[in-house]
Amino acid sequence: MDSGTKKRLLWSLLSNWVSRLSSTLIQLVQLPVFLHFWSMTLYGDWLIVTGIPTYLSFSTTGFGSVAGNEMTMMVARDDRAGALRVFQSCWWLIVALCAGIILLLSGALYFLPAARLLGIGNISESDTKWIIFYLGVSILLGQLEQLLQSAYRSIARYPYGSFVKSLMSLTAFALTLVAVALHQGPRITALVFACANIAGTLFLALLVKRDIPWIEFGFRHASVAEARALVRPALAFMCFPIGNAMNIQGTQMAVNYALGSTSVVIFAAARTVSRAALQMVQLVNGTFEPEMTLAFGAHKIELTRTLHRRACQLALIVALVIVLGLMTVGPWFLNHWSRGHVPPSRGLLSILLLVVVFFALWSTSSTLMTATNQHQKMAVVYVLATALTCAVCFFFAYWKGLYGAAASLLISECAMNLCVLPASLRIAQDTFPAFLASMFTFPQSLKPAALLARLRSSKPGLENDMDNPV
Repeated sequence: MDSGTKKRLLWSLLSNWVSRLSSTLIQLVQLPVFLHFWSMTLYGDWLIVTGIPTYLSFSTTGFGSVAGNEMTMMVARDDRAGALRVFQSCWWLIVALCAGIILLLSGALYFLPAARLLGIGNISESDTKWIIFYLGVSILLGQLEQLLQSAYRSIARYPYGSFVKSLMSLTAFALTLVAVALHQGPRITALVFACANIAGTLFLALLVKRDIPWIEFGFRHASVAEARALVRPALAFMCFPIGNAMNIQGTQMAVNYALGSTSVVIFAAARTVSRAALQMVQLVNGTFEPEMTLAFGAHKIELTRTLHRRACQLALIVALVIVLGLMTVGPWFLNHWSRGHVPPSRGLLSILLLVVVFFALWSTSSTLMTATNQHQKMAVVYVLATALTCAVCFFFAYWKGLYGAAASLLISECAMNLCVLPASLRIAQDTFPAFLASMFTFPQSLKPAALLARLRSSKPGLENDMDNPV
């Protein structure tokens, strides 16, 4: 690994840490604040309603990710004209899809009894529809943020893009808490959150225009053929948010149907605590993924293989350390964090933490597949595995309560480990014995003391390295 790659990895780790910290802060603060001003049953219904609009992001999420990978690999080969062509083609494709889906959403909400279908009893039918509409529009337009962040990623300034996004998320969340503290209901709270996110997208577009001169907003370089080429890998990318939604909102709805909204709050709270470890694993993924794209795009297979090995090693270490810590203090924290509203169930938390350990290896290994747009087969397996998990979750929850619901989550994690690792090793031209041996080898350059020393000795030139295209 050359010094430029190591420096970018270090700064990427720091910026992703800020991003995950902000995400964790949002999750930790949300529950006690909402429960202080709202009833437990109202908050449970809020979780169900706000989970529905996330399904709308499936239509566009994949295009921003796939376009970002293509742009990054093109810039790595010094093809900025091609990267601009991909950017404009994807921009207008996302805009067209969002416009069509907003029209369909409006029609569906006009005719369907949303609150009754969701089993909502504490939010009115009218408010339920407006919440879904506000958040749906916000999420759809917010998909352009992914493409805008990809522009920074293509010039190896992804830490900056990630940092700006974190500030935007914290601002939107803070404004939402203000609405709740002012005793506003779910409908106004959703409107405030949506407006803040839409304003953030516009702000990010202005930053991209200022910071990356060769990025142009328009359609002069857009190409129908380029947009068509993005469709197949993008459709596969959409499977991940679909799977994630089934894994999170889908299982929560299964618990709601089997055990009621109060159990949803208990299950969601315990899962939030367990996902502190998952957040740190995803921090590792976000740190290494852009460099994997750059290395593979420049045909540096040895560097690609090294990045894959070190990412998996670091993710496993982080997961195990945090899981052990949460098994000790997690129940106590859960009880005090919820102010006694959520019982400190060590058994439930232990099962959810076991899920995180299984998640760590396959999710980090899969980063190599998504970073190089070779994820189609994995995406199909993920959707099927999480769909099965959703169905099993309902029956296990009905049969064994929240313990059964938590245990059902292991199904998708085991299936993904069997699917992902062999495929990633083929891309990296690696073998399983060599990969396994690398998990027990610790390069001097990646030890914490060496990383801190490098950060302290960094000069202003480090920022220049990040600003210049690779």
